[in-house]
Amino acid sequence: MTREEALSILKEYTKSESLLKHAFAVEAAMRAYARKFGEDEELWGVVGLLHDFDYEKFPDEHPMKGNEILKDKGVPEEIRTAILGHASYTGVPRETLMARALFAVDELCGFLVAVTLVRPNKSIGEVKVKSVKKKLKDKSFAAKVNRDEIKQGFEELGVPFEEHVEFTLKALSAIAPELGLNP
Repeated sequence: MTREEALSILKEYTKSESLLKHAFAVEAAMRAYARKFGEDEELWGVVGLLHDFDYEKFPDEHPMKGNEILKDKGVPEEIRTAILGHASYTGVPRETLMARALFAVDELCGFLVAVTLVRPNKSIGEVKVKSVKKKLKDKSFAAKVNRDEIKQGFEELGVPFEEHVEFTLKALSAIAPELGLNP
């Protein structure tokens, strides 16, 4: 599956600017991790783009409904299984490095964008791991972000927390304007 095909599906089902930006953030982080691990950057990017494509239209059935839609469109099982695994409640195990990476970056990307948006100049390049740690401890900040899943994610991926945050910040910095942020 090409990025263009994935983008077409994403935009067919997702109209919310914030959800589109989230998909682009997760795509950027997935592509960066694919490069780091010597994996297929296009494949990992597609998974990042599509992981929440069904959420806006089918929030109560996400990502199971998305899996059905993607299956009907002939999307490979490898992609669909990774997407199913990013939601712990599906019970689908994250058996591949790609699936573990998706789980590890999904909640973190949302959190890092939130941390950046409260900064005076909205510059993701100025966000430091220390400030991310501090904001994670503040349960009222970005309250919908599942902190346990952020922790579980970097542990499953086998990357230390500080390194994971720094790496993901760098990936998002590369597309900051696309995310509505300053570099």
